[in-house]
Amino acid sequence: MSAFLATIPSPDRGVWHLGPIPLRAYALCIIAGIIVAIWWGERRWIARGGTKGTVIDIAVFAVPFGLVGGRLYHVITDPELYFTEGRNPWNAFAIWDGGLGIWGAIALGAVGALIACRRKGIPLPAMADAVAPGIVVAQAIGRIGNYFNQELYGAHTDLPWGLEVYQRFNPEDPDNLLNGVATGHIPLPESPVHPTFLYELLWNLLVALLVVWADRRFKLGHGRAFALYVAGYTVGRGWIEMMRTDTANHILGLRVNVWTSILLFVAAAAYFVIAGRRGPREAPETLVSKDAVGPDEVPVASDTASDTVSDTADEPATVAADESEKVAAEAPASAAKPASTEAPAEEPKKTDES
Repeated sequence: MSAFLATIPSPDRGVWHLGPIPLRAYALCIIAGIIVAIWWGERRWIARGGTKGTVIDIAVFAVPFGLVGGRLYHVITDPELYFTEGRNPWNAFAIWDGGLGIWGAIALGAVGALIACRRKGIPLPAMADAVAPGIVVAQAIGRIGNYFNQELYGAHTDLPWGLEVYQRFNPEDPDNLLNGVATGHIPLPESPVHPTFLYELLWNLLVALLVVWADRRFKLGHGRAFALYVAGYTVGRGWIEMMRTDTANHILGLRVNVWTSILLFVAAAAYFVIAGRRGPREAPETLVSKDAVGPDEVPVASDTASDTVSDTADEPATVAADESEKVAAEAPASAAKPASTEAPAEEPKKTDES
């Protein structure tokens, strides 16, 4: 009894029904993660000097692309789940039954974000930096869905935080235990097991803290905060992936996702170093959407940003790309006075720099 009390129990189900409408914990966690990522990304974007509402507009493109990409990666790397004898190929579209690959979600989501960023005339790397910590927190929230689905766990363990996993039953579809219910809490033979989804959840939160700290300390730009997120996440995903016992394809003795983690870590680390040669973080004026209507649409960067954007309605301003240049506004000369008595130009207005 004492050993049982020292373990973590699993939920008895991952799906509830509101009449004919199924409420799936996995889907609810994905939606909650997306909301958090958009909300936090929007705050960080405005703090850098970007136009309010831009992250929401980018998400309209990036989220659908990301969901499609995540499902494609899962189906491509685990085709035997859908296209072998006895399997139903149409289940490849049953995204509500779980199965999203973060690699595909990020890759195709980036394509959607690129399209949206080009429409708005803003740099994709700067947007990626703004949303990076929110994305990894969204991944952490998504892992709670794996807990309700009772999936993605590791081998047997006697550690105090071992996870109890139970047999689930689905009388309507005996092969679809994901939508089943654990009646009687009958433990599976390997129970208790390593809660690897919990390990990844905690790791993701640590990566988010690392990205936020490094971004504030070094004012990362040009996609370096995003690269740090990818590098940090892949380090944890690599070793946690090797602890999992769910079925997966292998290459040279390693799970496909382990190889993906290794390759992405190398790519992210290289990009982090190379992008550092591009100089300081992007100037706030380059983050203003080209469809911004007027002065009220141009935000003022907070203390966390490196610069402050200033825009007035009655003085024309010329903003150079170099952050060290000044914003100059010249008063028009009086037509009634001769050239020799022309009024001196006003003092140039400087942008705030921290």
